[in-house]
Amino acid sequence: MTAARALVHKVILAAALIAALSLAGCGAASTGSHTSTTGSQTTGTASRAVTGATSQARPQVIEPTAGQQALAVSAGDPVGDVHAHAPSLADVKRQLRLELIAAPVTNATYIDPLRYVTRWERTDQGVDAQMPVGAPILAPSAVKVLAIIPNWYAGQPLVYFELLNGPDAGRVQYVAEQITGIAPGGTILAQGQAIARFAASGTGIEYGWSTLNGVTLARATSGYGEGQVTPAGRSIRAWLNALGANAGSG
Repeated sequence: MTAARALVHKVILAAALIAALSLAGCGAASTGSHTSTTGSQTTGTASRAVTGATSQARPQVIEPTAGQQALAVSAGDPVGDVHAHAPSLADVKRQLRLELIAAPVTNATYIDPLRYVTRWERTDQGVDAQMPVGAPILAPSAVKVLAIIPNWYAGQPLVYFELLNGPDAGRVQYVAEQITGIAPGGTILAQGQAIARFAASGTGIEYGWSTLNGVTLARATSGYGEGQVTPAGRSIRAWLNALGANAGSG
């Protein structure tokens, strides 16, 4: 009997030990779970804090800074005038007709363009003169008419043209004021053809040197005041006299 009681006692002790170990394991699991729960709560609190901070944001007005770089333009944004269009072929051809010609200097001679003058007048930007009504102003050589300025002086026009050969090839001259029947811009005239004709009324004609854009050489170089004798005016009078114009000294 004593041996049997001892065996029962050992069994009870073993069961108690197993129960104790089981409780210890449950406690550890419970503690881990609690830690995990606590971590979850902490994470939730942080998330609520971030969400709260975002909900309190307000729109801000940002003033531009002088010299600030402009925003980049994307490939899809329109650039320039969306209604712009290329010029017509006719417009391009018209503009090309008015371009200067690369005229080489030659030994060709000139003729007096003002051979029908009846009275020479003053020297100013060019040379002033009177002619019979309808008399032509002649091309001194082959010339290219560059353009016409319709209202140059007192409602009267100016036409300027390029000399295409001779010692002054490439230089530009003009005739202005009391003229009509003017050859259109872009026209190439042979020597002796009419650039324009003397009109029935006006302030006489003026013949002189021009710049490439129709401004008289006198204005572009020395400047000009009404009636002022200019170096450009003296030069064209000498040029005409060299052709036998008998324009005097003015």
